[in-house]
Amino acid sequence: MATVTVALPKGRLAEEAIRFLADAGLAVPSDLESSRQLILSTGDGFRYLLAKPGDVPTYVAHGAADIGIAGLDVLRESQEDLYEPLMLPFGYCRLSVAAPKDRPKRPLRLETRPRVATKFPNLAESFFRSRGISSDIIVLKGSVELAPLVGLSDMIVDLVQTGSTLRANNLEEIEVIMQSQAVLVVNRASYRLNERLMDDLIARLRSVAERWEGGEG
Repeated sequence: MATVTVALPKGRLAEEAIRFLADAGLAVPSDLESSRQLILSTGDGFRYLLAKPGDVPTYVAHGAADIGIAGLDVLRESQEDLYEPLMLPFGYCRLSVAAPKDRPKRPLRLETRPRVATKFPNLAESFFRSRGISSDIIVLKGSVELAPLVGLSDMIVDLVQTGSTLRANNLEEIEVIMQSQAVLVVNRASYRLNERLMDDLIARLRSVAERWEGGEG
């Protein structure tokens, strides 16, 4: 049996991704999240690597991993060409534009070259361009909510789940750019070389996804 390398994201998706794969019968190492090893193998023909969420599409697209689980937001930001056979029933959030609550109440289209702090420069720039708005995109790696509080930006583009972090920092959503959730991604060459194996694996994962969506997860 060919070994399948699976790239999983660290952070908010890791726990659910590991539980999802285990529910599909894959022997996911119990110490995957805490291990200092970069790659962990199992006896069932799978090996796992835990990567930064934004790197998962890159590992899969360039063949370092055969399949991966990524957030749809991260995948669209990466612009990698991957096979996306299955949306997964966890990791739900949204990518939104947010600004200070005391911002003058005016439509986005009336903004004059807003400064926008974000971890998603491609998606942010595309959104504002589609609205005919010229924007200055400021790329940050940490908490983007800080940017408008210290005058670095006029607004932010970031992921929102409950909105509690925005409210705690006197920010509010202006507009939702996209809804996001976890998605299974597959390297196109790996799929062609191991089509039967990949189809069987995707079918197993689809069965679990349907069960989770039915409230059995």
